[in-house]
Amino acid sequence: MRQPRPAARILLVDKADRVLLFRFTPPDDRAPFWCTPGGAIDPGESYAAAARRELLEETGIDADPGREIAQRHVDFLTIEGAEVSADERWFRVNVDAHEVDAAGHTELERQVMTTWRWFARDEVAGWPEMIYPADLTDMLEASDEPR
Repeated sequence: MRQPRPAARILLVDKADRVLLFRFTPPDDRAPFWCTPGGAIDPGESYAAAARRELLEETGIDADPGREIAQRHVDFLTIEGAEVSADERWFRVNVDAHEVDAAGHTELERQVMTTWRWFARDEVAGWPEMIYPADLTDMLEASDEPR
């Protein structure tokens, strides 16, 4: 049986309209993949508080995540090998520009997510490795502010 996993995920978008993704290299035989910042909520923590904490821990950015922009239910195998059923709440954070500060990464994160980069939207579709969520560009477009 899958474990429930409430989680907060962040679409971190810079002024050049690029999105930050981390490359995960699982310790098992799974292929590397790219994913947005975010992670499981701690007991008693709200989704917004988890989004803010995860953003700070994974990027060094301390910012209000704003309003929730999407909710998704997905089943997957975590990097630690646990089968989970995730209730993901998504937030979008816009920044001018930012260098990732990995000082807040956990020991596991230091082992499995050693690479990150800002992706232009047109790079996402043709990228040779899996990117999660698979419909990332659609999510970005849906979260764009009216111009």
